Amino acid sequence: MKKLDWYILRKFLSTFVFTILTITVIAVVIDTSEKADDFVKSGLSSWQIVTHYFIGFVPFIMAMIFPLMVFIACIYFSSKMAGQSEFIAILAGGIRYPRMLRPYIVGAVLLGVIYWYASQFWVPKAEEIRTNFQATYIDRNSSYNGDPYRTNNFYLRVNSYTYVGLKYYDTARKSASNFFLFKVKDNKIYYNLRAEFVKWDTAKKEWQLTGCVEHTNDGLKETARLIPKMFINLNVRPEEMRRDEYLKDKLTTPELKRFIKMEEVRGSEGLNTYKEERYHRDASPFSVIILTVIGAVIATRKVRGGSGLHLAIGLVMAAVFVIMDKFSVTFATKGNFSPMLAAWVPNIIFAVLAVWLYWRAPK
Repeated sequence: MKKLDWYILRKFLSTFVFTILTITVIAVVIDTSEKADDFVKSGLSSWQIVTHYFIGFVPFIMAMIFPLMVFIACIYFSSKMAGQSEFIAILAGGIRYPRMLRPYIVGAVLLGVIYWYASQFWVPKAEEIRTNFQATYIDRNSSYNGDPYRTNNFYLRVNSYTYVGLKYYDTARKSASNFFLFKVKDNKIYYNLRAEFVKWDTAKKEWQLTGCVEHTNDGLKETARLIPKMFINLNVRPEEMRRDEYLKDKLTTPELKRFIKMEEVRGSEGLNTYKEERYHRDASPFSVIILTVIGAVIATRKVRGGSGLHLAIGLVMAAVFVIMDKFSVTFATKGNFSPMLAAWVPNIIFAVLAVWLYWRAPK
């Protein structure tokens, strides 16, 4: 790294920090004005609102706009340098175009690594703070929380041969009625257990069944017996029975991987949302590098429109990237599109665009 490299890198990082902090402050002001009534109704002090909501909201906003702010910052400071003919002087001094882009790549990799680690561990912890406040004080009158005593039906696969169903599950009392369990071997049910009532026993950490009827069938003989009360381990805890729309955002990546693996064993449906989130956390940091290259190639060229033209092009491309990303997520979560492919499609397309722009850029 030479002095010129540090000069460009300092401009890159300082412009990025200023840009992301400015947009974050604006987002906080807008969010505060929209949720002012909810903050008042919560009965919390200003400090409690900061520690129970905004300390999680700020990282959430930063993570959401991080790649785009890198892109805008790259275009902005590069356009300013191009307008002052600095890049013309650099190239005229004998520095090759790929060598000139080195500080851009270094800065992009540095920011990409920070963003990757934050997405895996820091942001989910912040999301837990933000979403807990959201669910408790803002969504409590919406369909997200609903009635805490509402009923739900759950159908689970405990392992490769055991299936369980609970009807009218009460999340507050941790109980349900119309419980059934059956075990399958060679596509035949050889064990069937039904109970009138099931409840979580906090002392034994197991499920207590009441009014049970047990059926066994070995192919030649079928037996049945009544069991007034019994305990059973279903490999599922009460906190896992509640549907949480924010769960994918609150889990760190290791926790998210374990959750997906466990739900696949249980035969749960609708896992594409969680899989897409898991792959998206790996794909997004690479978009930082790709967008930096695109921004550098576009903005280092001196044009008559100056910074305004460069920023206009950058905003259009940023909008296209966001739209493409949202479409791919929708196709993955609502359709049959591969979650991994959905997370990487915008990067693949824009990587091809970056190579084409680099090839066409005047050297």
